[in-house]
Amino acid sequence: MEAGKLTAPSCRRRADCRLCGGTDLTLVVSLTPTPPANAFVSPEDRDKPQAVYPLDVFFCEACAHVQLLDVVDPAHLFEDYVYVSGTSPVFVRHFQDYARDVIASFRPPAGGLVVDIGSNDGTLLKFFQDAGLAVLGIDPAARIAASATAAGIETIPGFFSIDMARRIVAERGPASVITANNVFAHMDDIRGALDGVRALLDPGGVFVFEVSYLADVVEKTLFDTIYHEHLDYHSVKPLRRFLAAGGMELIEAQRTDSHGGSLRCVARHAGAGRAPGPSVEAMVAMEEEMGLDRARTFVRFSDRIDKLGAELRSLLDRLKGGGGTIAGFGAPAKATTLMYHFGIGPETLDFIVDDSPLKQGLFTPGLHIPVLPASALYERKPDYALILAWNFAPAIMEKNAAFRAAGGRFIVPVPDLELV
Repeated sequence: MEAGKLTAPSCRRRADCRLCGGTDLTLVVSLTPTPPANAFVSPEDRDKPQAVYPLDVFFCEACAHVQLLDVVDPAHLFEDYVYVSGTSPVFVRHFQDYARDVIASFRPPAGGLVVDIGSNDGTLLKFFQDAGLAVLGIDPAARIAASATAAGIETIPGFFSIDMARRIVAERGPASVITANNVFAHMDDIRGALDGVRALLDPGGVFVFEVSYLADVVEKTLFDTIYHEHLDYHSVKPLRRFLAAGGMELIEAQRTDSHGGSLRCVARHAGAGRAPGPSVEAMVAMEEEMGLDRARTFVRFSDRIDKLGAELRSLLDRLKGGGGTIAGFGAPAKATTLMYHFGIGPETLDFIVDDSPLKQGLFTPGLHIPVLPASALYERKPDYALILAWNFAPAIMEKNAAFRAAGGRFIVPVPDLELV
């Protein structure tokens, strides 16, 4: 599959909860159907329509897990991925701190193996490697995996599975640390992935993963983090039950700032060493107080999405009606959901700028707005820039102070609408 080429992936709807297998599932949020969030197209395909797929969010009445049931073919979503961690200084710093924290807290042996599932360009593994640990990445994006390997971070191109886990153990021995960042919510067969983790992890090792945290999604109305790659919207209570059913024990849980609000979990083989810390019970208590274990909480969340959309649409219509020109800043996956659900298309945004060379020269999924380098902000001089990569808004505004100095203004749509 070639980047930017137009293809229609297959999609199926599952009938049971991805974590517990329950079938009592309640529809709580229904967003506007979209193409896959990273399905950018080439100039020759910009006039061709793209297929859209449901973005319906379901609540499991048995275990309180929140999830999409419509599963788009993962080969289409990930094998020609256009996101790389290393292009974001914010994420580079985050991963540097992340590696330092894991090493300090769990003290893997010198030369111990660290395996990163969904390793992308190897940004996180490089920090483990620099600390004297052996590293191995796994990522289905063949081009990114090859580039990481060429840069010195050995990366297996492919989807993680129990068979792959067994091959790694046979060839390299068990892993002292397994990480999975912003990918443990991407897998339809998450139970199979956990079986693989258990097979690969050393008896005294730790499995550390970060996912977008459902509490932040609800508190901050981060609805645009809902897209087809993100099948699961995790919270601690269902995860603890899920891990226990899979022979693992959740021993730590903490909130982090990445992606607008994430959850970092640490798990071990059940009964191996350190007992669960107080953070797990504290997080579960907080989630119950928030109502994350009740469907009606998410119905109210849907109402807040509608309110935010009305406010943003009113502002953009007023600015356009006054003759203002508006560009988008950043073309993250979340922008596809936001633009579709709030009706923001090429009639509103003249173009979008993004720092990733993988996206420049392409057109956004479905709406086909051109993606240009950040220099276009200064060459074309729009009056306003709508920050679609809102989780990086402070860094974007600081880096582009010259745009504001020249009279340009930034619009931050989420979590609170702000005209800067």
